[in-house]
This record gives sequence, C-alpha cells and structure tokens, in this order.
Amino acid sequence: MRFDALVLLGCPVRGTPLSGAALRRVERAASAYRDGLSPSVVVSGGRSWNGVVEADALAAALAERGVPREALLLERESRTTHENAVKTARLLLAHGKRHVGVVTCDWHLGRALYCFHRAGFEPVGLGAVSPPIPPFRALLRALREKSAWFYVRAVARGW
Repeated sequence: MRFDALVLLGCPVRGTPLSGAALRRVERAASAYRDGLSPSVVVSGGRSWNGVVEADALAAALAERGVPREALLLERESRTTHENAVKTARLLLAHGKRHVGVVTCDWHLGRALYCFHRAGFEPVGLGAVSPPIPPFRALLRALREKSAWFYVRAVARGW
C-alpha cells in the first residue's frame, strides 16, 4: 500500500534523545518511509516542550534515521489531534493528497483516524505499538481518550 503522504502526529517531547511515545512514533514513521510507503512525511505538532516545538524535534529524529529533510513537511501550529488533521488538510488537500498514513500510538489511532476522515482525508492508521502499562494508568489513558472523543465530536457538531 502506498500513501500520498505519511503524517506523524506530535506528542510530548522531553529532551533528546527522544524516548517513550515520541521515539516509538518516529521509529514507526521512519520504518514506513524506508519501506517506500510514501515519498513524504508531514510532521504535525506545534506544542512547545521546554522551548522545543514537537514538529522540529520529531523531524530532527526522522532525519537522524535516514529520512531526507526534503521529504519532510513541518506543520508547527496544531495543539490537538483535531488541529493536526485540519492544519495538515490545509497543506495537502489542495494538492490532491488525500490518501494518508497516520502515524501515532496504537491506543490513539481511533480518534486520530476519525479526525483525519472528518478533515477530508482517506486515512489509514500506522500504529506505534505501546508497551503494556499498569491497570490504573491504562484506566487514566482510557478516560483521557474518552473525554477527548467527546471534545472532537462536539467540535464536529459545531458546539
């Protein structure tokens, strides 16, 4: 399967080298790029962590893993998954690029794909596999995702 573009979603960046979810997402996107799934990678994320913008840190890590800088397109304004989709749509849809591989954590794929579909894409999820976590943390993650789903659906309805 080939995509018009890969879209790597931002997440907290807590220094270099990257670790945790950021590292897993970068590794998944770099692997997909090396496998020839797309000629380009949109790195989406505008939050700043200790003065470092997500998109910048993730793009640097992709370059370290062999993804050419000319294959990277940075979206440095979004702060949420919904904004990742909307702001990436502004970059890609005008050029007819609708078929995208969305790279994010496996537990986040459902909401991410919903957002990208609503923004006009034909998205396919490329999940970065997360390690097992203790039950209480899993519950907190699930509650956070559920509340974020409510927010995204409210935005979609124009609330």
